[in-house]
Amino acid sequence: MKAVDIQGVSQRYGSMTVLHDLSLQLAEGEVLGLFGHNGAGKTTTMKLILGLLAPSEGQVRVLGQAPNDPQVRRSLGYLPENVTFYPQLTGRETLTHFARLKGADLSQVNALFEQVGLAHAADRRVKTYSKGMRQRLGLAQAILGTPRLLLLDEPTVGLDPIATQDLYRLIDRLRQQGTAVILCSHVLPGVEAHINRAVILAKGRLQASGSLAALRAEAGLPVRIRASGLAQSDGWVRRWSEAGHAVQAMGEAGLEVQAHNGHKVELLRELLGEAQPHDLEILQPSLEDLYRYYTTRADVREEGRP
Repeated sequence: MKAVDIQGVSQRYGSMTVLHDLSLQLAEGEVLGLFGHNGAGKTTTMKLILGLLAPSEGQVRVLGQAPNDPQVRRSLGYLPENVTFYPQLTGRETLTHFARLKGADLSQVNALFEQVGLAHAADRRVKTYSKGMRQRLGLAQAILGTPRLLLLDEPTVGLDPIATQDLYRLIDRLRQQGTAVILCSHVLPGVEAHINRAVILAKGRLQASGSLAALRAEAGLPVRIRASGLAQSDGWVRRWSEAGHAVQAMGEAGLEVQAHNGHKVELLRELLGEAQPHDLEILQPSLEDLYRYYTTRADVREEGRP
């Protein structure tokens, strides 16, 4: 059974269409990154999955049922981008309240405070919490009851680097336990290692969907080859520039060259055979590179529409 199954969904507000014929699926135990500029349709997609909106066209199924099914809702966890709690309650009172609303085991509350790094502040009023602490409390309420589907909208907002890594480790553990996760974020470098697939939206339309390996193959972007410790790096920069390759010097004895699939092996042979670098690094196109490629392509296509 799919955790999420969206088929041919369009969403309109009056005469404005904000989502055009979207289809996507999410398996249990899979982490899907949902990316796009503001206004791309991410929030609308999340609301459809949560049952807060009914689609104008098409069908949305969550855990095999309609999104507003009571059993489905008890199996969901959701962390909004801007999380707000009643300021006079303590963190413990807040989480206990949400556990009761969700029918979750109250004994889970203490363990969750430990899990999100808030045990030291569990009995402080929420009004004394920093933004990062409120975000951690929001994450704790989202994973109450060990949800089968977890939706996280900009979950790293307000988190320091250590807390951010703790969050991603938690997501990895939940995935291993079979939880499906939809993760929206503008901080693409941090997300890359923790998603199984990426979905990129632009102007309400699906631009790309697949694993990073599949999207790299489809986009055909060049890899970057970085070499350091070259005896004559200036000569190599000049030689490859004259051959039409995008290359730049890196420090006194290094360079970076962009290599498309047809030239990658050739350039590596030249480097290893003649230049003899002390160190060599091959960088695949990043999630950020792919995002830029697909959203730029969407802008070009939009300009060509009548």
